[in-house]
Amino acid sequence: MTETAVKDVLIIGGGPAGLSALLWCNDLGLSAILLDRGAELGGQLLWIHNEIKNYPGRIAKNGREMRDHFLSNFERIEGQVLLNAEVIAFDASKITATLADGRVVKARAAVIATGLRRRRLGIPGEDKFVGRGILESGAGQRELVKGKRVAIIGGGDAALENALILSEFAKKVYVIHRRDIFKARESFVKQAKRASNVEFLLDQTVTSINGDDFVRSIDVSSDREAQTIPIDLVLIRIGYIPNTELFRDQVVLDESGYIVTGQSKDTISDSVFAVGDVASKLSSTIASSVGAAACAIKMISRGNSPI
Repeated sequence: MTETAVKDVLIIGGGPAGLSALLWCNDLGLSAILLDRGAELGGQLLWIHNEIKNYPGRIAKNGREMRDHFLSNFERIEGQVLLNAEVIAFDASKITATLADGRVVKARAAVIATGLRRRRLGIPGEDKFVGRGILESGAGQRELVKGKRVAIIGGGDAALENALILSEFAKKVYVIHRRDIFKARESFVKQAKRASNVEFLLDQTVTSINGDDFVRSIDVSSDREAQTIPIDLVLIRIGYIPNTELFRDQVVLDESGYIVTGQSKDTISDSVFAVGDVASKLSSTIASSVGAAACAIKMISRGNSPI
């Protein structure tokens, strides 16, 4: 087990919140190391394929462009970032992160910015047809749906927004939701209802994704009946789960698994902070993630002098 040099701040996660935390560490003279399990920085920004228009002072054509804009603020990140760094254990009392390769990273304070992952259905065919009919992104893969039948599963903003995007290309779009009312904003619902090729299947649950080498159909059931619907492509948008399994015994989580923080983004430990979507159940935005990280690093800077 190899231990790296002790840093002022350990940042876990390389999305907007993590990058903002690293930027503020540099600005305030704190030594920092950022760990990300991915092969490149950006986090959920890399999922965004449509235009970003609600970040103050910047319009980006997609999340990757916004990520590049964030990185342009750094004079240097070499030596401050470890990519492909899978954290397998975290100790809030010692402020240490153990990596899958055996290295241990230690700091005086930690910022958890691990974000969210998409919620899964947990049904037959969900794993089998990834990349073979199950879409990763509606906006990013809209060309694939031309003349096809698409099932969008979910009832929130993401599901309805994708229904609107894909209805411009697809032959048919089914929006399947397990309740009879949508959580999506009303403007999305009204627009989708006006689209002639969008059909709503409410109070219904998808129980299986079927096919051979590619998706061919889905099984759908309700209290009244079960049916099989011919489908070419499937997009699953049923919400998110916070990436907090590592921290379950180290910080307080709410009933949905989000990290509970104080006004200054601190957890039950004075030296462990949580920022971004992993601690923002009600405000999952780039702007709030960036601001929360700035607040956390300022508190770390004021609370203690650098090592």
